[in-house]
Amino acid sequence: MAKRAYSPKDIAGMRHKVLPLEGRWRDVFGEPELGDTWFITGPSASGKSSFVMQFAKMLCGIGPVLYVSLEEGVGLSMQRRLAQFKMSEVQGSFRIVTDGDYEALRERLHKPKSAKFVIVDSYQVAHDEGGWEYPKTKALIDEFPRKTFIFISQEDKGKPIGKAAIRLKYISGIKVRTQGFRAYCQGRYAGQVSEYYTIWEEKAVEVYNEKNKQEVKPETSEI
Repeated sequence: MAKRAYSPKDIAGMRHKVLPLEGRWRDVFGEPELGDTWFITGPSASGKSSFVMQFAKMLCGIGPVLYVSLEEGVGLSMQRRLAQFKMSEVQGSFRIVTDGDYEALRERLHKPKSAKFVIVDSYQVAHDEGGWEYPKTKALIDEFPRKTFIFISQEDKGKPIGKAAIRLKYISGIKVRTQGFRAYCQGRYAGQVSEYYTIWEEKAVEVYNEKNKQEVKPETSEI
């Protein structure tokens, strides 16, 4: 049976819940729909992990967050990042799992009072080690329309690694790329006030001051 065709009036009358972002989060990322998919990528040492943890802490003020930590696990680097961003302040709303098993996650998300926000770090590890092929990942997103999935992606030469990740990026409503300790919104809901979110002010200043120095051409003296 063919799906229903909607008129502009039908669509205008629909009500959608939005993610209640505030302050600089709203300035950069606007008012995305609650339940839409996020795709976060960026080169190594660009502030991506710090951004994700800041984002997770903010989301804890809205609902429970589950962090599927497949790259770092719960090792020393994760321990230090949790301390850096004082994640103990949101301990009641934040949980980390290191199991990338697809069916185990489905079972967990079907439980009452399960997480509203699911961060998968990284999609490439989930894909390669947990069997998260693109169709299965899309099916998971569709199965839980009231949950917001946030996928962290590795990249190479400015592009997500792997065809599955590229496909996942295309269907994501909010695309974020970190670079030089700034996060840029490339999705459908970009804010109107600021063009980027500063992840780490001191580091960003260092990066862009150095970049400006390199762009300045030395003066040549005329003889």
